[in-house]
Amino acid sequence: MDSFVKQIVFTDVNTANLVDMPADALGDHSVRVKTAFSTVSCGTERANITGDPNVGINTPYDPPVVFPRTSGYSSTGIVVECGKDVKSVVPGDRVVVYWGKHKNYNTVDEKNVVKIPDDRLSLEEAAISFIATFPLAAIRKTRLEIGEAALVMGQGLLGQLAVKLLRAAGATPIIAADLVPERRAQALEIGADYALDPSQEGSAERVKELSGGGVPVCIEVTGVGKGFDQALDCMARFGRIALLGCTRDKNFTIDYYRKIHGPGITVIGAHTVARPEEESHPGWFTHRDDISAVLRLCASGRMNLKDMIAQTHSPADCTAVYDRLVSDRNFPTVVQFDWSRLPSDAEA
Repeated sequence: MDSFVKQIVFTDVNTANLVDMPADALGDHSVRVKTAFSTVSCGTERANITGDPNVGINTPYDPPVVFPRTSGYSSTGIVVECGKDVKSVVPGDRVVVYWGKHKNYNTVDEKNVVKIPDDRLSLEEAAISFIATFPLAAIRKTRLEIGEAALVMGQGLLGQLAVKLLRAAGATPIIAADLVPERRAQALEIGADYALDPSQEGSAERVKELSGGGVPVCIEVTGVGKGFDQALDCMARFGRIALLGCTRDKNFTIDYYRKIHGPGITVIGAHTVARPEEESHPGWFTHRDDISAVLRLCASGRMNLKDMIAQTHSPADCTAVYDRLVSDRNFPTVVQFDWSRLPSDAEA
């Protein structure tokens, strides 16, 4: 192993480059993984590269924006080296790496790798599994019951994953809402029963008609105050709404008395780190257990994530990829970097 790795770094505002970075040391509890595929998380990475100050939940309002920044937290690869106290994986194992980075070798704590147990599951599909745990946790927190109607407000990456997971969980009907016609069409293709434009007059009434009086469950993924407000108009009495989209703008105007207090709506914070670290229990699963659940759903054929992959690029093309992420609001839902396509002369 060389002393440097190749990593995608946001070196300045709206600027991504593939650069040499020092390799992390291998500790007693560490695992070194040669990256196969890493998945772009559009919302988080757009916020990072554009210099949004509110990318961390434990930071003060309007913290100073500092570059360089890095991302790439959902990837897969092959274990190449283990620390002496590692027990769960061995060199040669195929694994999911979560909270890693877009780089050709990730060295992380053993707890941040999950072995891929089934050879039927491709490394490309498994590289989406960690991101899929975000809407999975939101759905668990709503305590969805089989046969309940569900609304997904927003059909970006997390919204489309929510549609797939709600279908696997037995929600019916599943109603997707998005302003973009192409995304509404995609939602229908991947399992939504209906897809509506929330800006159209009468859309809330249409949701209530389709759901028999209002949805008991909503996964709100827009992260926009207006989206949250519109979702509340669609809720059944005593409904549960999970705020999955990153609501980085704190200036919301909501009629809490009439839309939440009176009808008894439960609003749930569903940031992915709002979960237990060690032990899963009903409605509240650890990252590791949710990753394993997603892998089982995919390996068994109950859910297909590979059909969501729109584009795959060499990491050497990262500058152009992120230029498009910044400028194109219709950036493809799932884009991955294939690290086997790293030019041979760029390998660390």
